[in-house]
Formats: sequence, structure tokens, C-alpha cells
Amino acid sequence: MADSEIAIGIDLGTSYSCVSILEKGKPTVIPNEWGERTHASVVSFLDDGTVLVGNSAKRNIITNADNTVYSAKRLIGRFYFSDEVKKAQAVMPYKIVEGENNSVRIQIRENIYSLPEISALVLKEMKSIVENYLGHEVKKAVVTVPAYFNDNQRQATKDAGRIAGLDVMRILNEPTAAALAYGFGKDIAQRIAVYDLGGGTFDVSVLEIGKDVFEVLSTAGDTYLGGDDFDDRIMTWLAEDFLKKNGIDLRLNKYCLQMLKEASERAKIDVGRDSVARISVEGICQDPAGKVMDLTATLTEVEFNRMVMDLVQRTFKVCDEALQGARMTANELDAVILVGGPTRLPIVRTSVKHYFGRDVMAGIDPDEVVAAGASIQATSLLDSKGEHYLLDVTPLTLRVGTVGGYTDKVIDKNTPIPIERSKSYTTNRDGQERVKIKVYQGESNKAAECELLGEFEFSGFRIAYRGEVRIEVTFEIDTNGIVNVTAADVETGQKTSCTIRLSSGLTDDMIKAAQEKNASTQLARGEAA
Repeated sequence: MADSEIAIGIDLGTSYSCVSILEKGKPTVIPNEWGERTHASVVSFLDDGTVLVGNSAKRNIITNADNTVYSAKRLIGRFYFSDEVKKAQAVMPYKIVEGENNSVRIQIRENIYSLPEISALVLKEMKSIVENYLGHEVKKAVVTVPAYFNDNQRQATKDAGRIAGLDVMRILNEPTAAALAYGFGKDIAQRIAVYDLGGGTFDVSVLEIGKDVFEVLSTAGDTYLGGDDFDDRIMTWLAEDFLKKNGIDLRLNKYCLQMLKEASERAKIDVGRDSVARISVEGICQDPAGKVMDLTATLTEVEFNRMVMDLVQRTFKVCDEALQGARMTANELDAVILVGGPTRLPIVRTSVKHYFGRDVMAGIDPDEVVAAGASIQATSLLDSKGEHYLLDVTPLTLRVGTVGGYTDKVIDKNTPIPIERSKSYTTNRDGQERVKIKVYQGESNKAAECELLGEFEFSGFRIAYRGEVRIEVTFEIDTNGIVNVTAADVETGQKTSCTIRLSSGLTDDMIKAAQEKNASTQLARGEAA
């Protein structure tokens, strides 16, 4: 394969990212120079203008809290006024500010960054890990996203890839990528469920795998449920215990909060591995008299399970929805695949086994399987004689705003993509010169309960009495799950087209400027974590 023909697969995660290539026909996860195979999705902006990305950046969450960004994926493609952004503002030490058109921006010292720019720095690090390994430049990539990401979040992820200097060949759903890695090179005919619990998001997809065809039957998810929420439960428990004993609320100080967060994440891993976590944080704060205080606690598996059981139960509501969408029951499945670090927890594994009534697949690395699947798809897209076919679905219903704050369904969720549908609209008043079309994604017939993807105006048609001019609007969802809309005057055939861009999305000029900024940003080399 020529140098230019290498295409990489990137799992851009909330907590950790991973990169893979297909080598000698097998997906291979590429380690960095210290042998680390997964890399914290953390970006730390240093005083000298360089940027640290990955596990070494993660250590700066405490020492350089204001200038270190993590969990950016929870904010990407969101409106500033959304609940998710408000939640993040309450706990994140870095500054989340409002940009133009209700967009979300991160302020680092006097610089303002969009979320795609932050994610682009993580992607740039993944790209350079492979380039160091291969000894030449790579340009083409498949980047994964949660299956339940909406159009705004997909567009923003694609923009991040462009800013990082990558040609993003496909935005691929994470559970679909995991299924690809599972079924690759095996001659199997199976129905499988992929249970994907990551750091910040939860997805489940039901797929049918036949010889070389991977068909997604249904998908469901929650883009604000993940391992971070498990950490938060431990954090609350530790903070309230400390407050009761010492009268000091550690959550009021962002420095203490970060130390608490780090201890909670470690405790979650320890309790999952050893059934008990001994938590000790020296010098977490000072009392009013200036005496340095330590935090110590012991978390048992029983206590931890009680703390997080409702979160685990929430995942099964989503599983119910996915199975209903596929018109199947749990016992009709041939296999269940676990994806994401939190699925290593015994409470998750036993609950999943109980819900699906079967053992989960052994021998699949939950941290690496998505990147591996992405590299399989990336290589397949390079080769026109690709060995497998991937049939995915749109996770959310596409809608158009109607009068009175309601919406009209255009394309149902779980419809195979790519798909194109047209609908006709007429003018609703005499002498009307323009028609405004609002496009939504979501499952409610009320506009306020759906996500507004964008809106555009169509004009230039014949001015006539109401109902006389017919406008045909065509909605297309491409293989990336991204929405394009065109409108045509049926009488004259005149068209206007508009890739629905979220008002808070980046314009081409903004992307070009961000590409230049990204290209000139020096990635600092940390050391092994």
C-alpha cells in the first residue's frame, strides 16, 4: 500500500481517545512513544504557548486547572443555553463562555477557542502518533461518534477533523465500529447488541451481521450518561462526608474539587478491580486556622453499587428502546459486546448479563475495539472493492417546524441511511415573498422539545395568492448521518440549497482560520503518565 493510501481510525472519546491502522490485514492500535495505547482527551495550554495533549496533560488538571480542558465532547455541537452547558459550567474549572449565535466557546487566558478547535488538538495528537510510527504523513481518517449524536454534534466533529488537517472520509457510529471489529474476517451470521458505556455517553445498537454485511437494525442512547457520572457519585459521597466531619465543603473550591474528582475516578477503578477502594488525598485543603487537612475514606463494593445502581438501570431503559426499535427481544440475540472503560465494572457486567440473559463476549478490549473498527472502515473506504457493506440508521427523527410551535415528521428514527425524502409546502398568505423553513431533530411533536438544527429562507418564487405556490423541500441524510436540505419551486424548478448548519456552527472562514492556528500550534511532548 502506498504511503498516501494509509487511512487511520480514530476513537475520539469523552475521557480517552485511541488510534488504529490496518496492518497486514489486521487492526493494530498504535501506541505513543511511551507505549501508551489510550490517551486522555485532555488539552493543557502551557505558559510558553505550546500545548500538551493526552495523559501528561491530564496531570495538569490540578496544577493548571484554568487552562486545561477535558470532557470537551460533552459540549461539542451544543447551544450555550442548553442544560448540558449549564451542568458543565457548575463543575469545570476552565472558563466556558458564550460565542456568537448562542455558540459555546472556551476561554484560555486571552484566547477564545471553539469546541471543534479543542477536539482538533486531540485529533492532531492522534495523527502525529501514527505519523511517528509510520515515518510519513497521514491525511485520511474515519472518526467515530456516539450513535446518538445529532446533526450539530456530527458537523462539529467533522469540523474538528478538518481543523486538524484530516480528510474525514466518514463519521462512523461507535457501536457500529465495535461490531465491525467483532465480525471482521469471521464468517458469521449473528444478531448482536453493542452496549457502549463511555466516559460521557451511552449508546446501544442492535445489528445483524451476515457474511460481509453489517446492518444496524436500531440504535438508542443518552449523550449525557457515562463513567463521569459514576465519578460524580463518589465525589458527592466524599464531599458530604468531609463536610459532616470537618464543616468544610470541598466543592466550593475548584482546586479541591479537581483533587476530589481525580481521587473519585481512581476509587471507581480500584473498587471495580479489588472490591474495595482506600481513598487518601493528602493536603486537600486548609481549615480556617490554616492547618493542612487530609481526606481519607474507604469505599466498599456494596456501597459503590448502591450509589450507582440507578445509573446502571438508566442504561436498560435505553436498551429496551433499542430492542423495541429492532422488533426483537433480548433472548433473540446471539451475542452482547461491551464497549467503553466503565463496562469493566463488575456491577455493569453482572447487570448486563442479567438483563440480556447471557454472558458478555470475552476477549474484546472495551477501550480499543472502536478505534479498531474505525480503521477497518477507513481501509475499506480506500478500496473500491471493499470487502464489507455497512448499513447504518439515523438515530433521531428529522422534523420540520409547523404553526403553533409543533413539528411535522419527515424521516423516522432508525431509518436506513443514506436516505432522501421530499415534502411539499404551500404559501400560507397572499403575496408571500419568502418561506422560512425550520429543521429539527428529536422524538417530540413539540418544537421546544426537539433540537433545532437550523433554518433557512426560500425566496424568488412567483408572488401569488396563498396556497397557489408549491415548494418542494428535499431532506437528505448522508452516510455520516449529516442532514442536507434543498428547496425547489415546483412551477419554475428554481432551487436553493442549504446544508443545514447550526447557527453556532463554524463558517468556512472560521475553519480556515482555525486550521492555520492548529497547524502553527506546537504540541509539547510530556512524559509517560
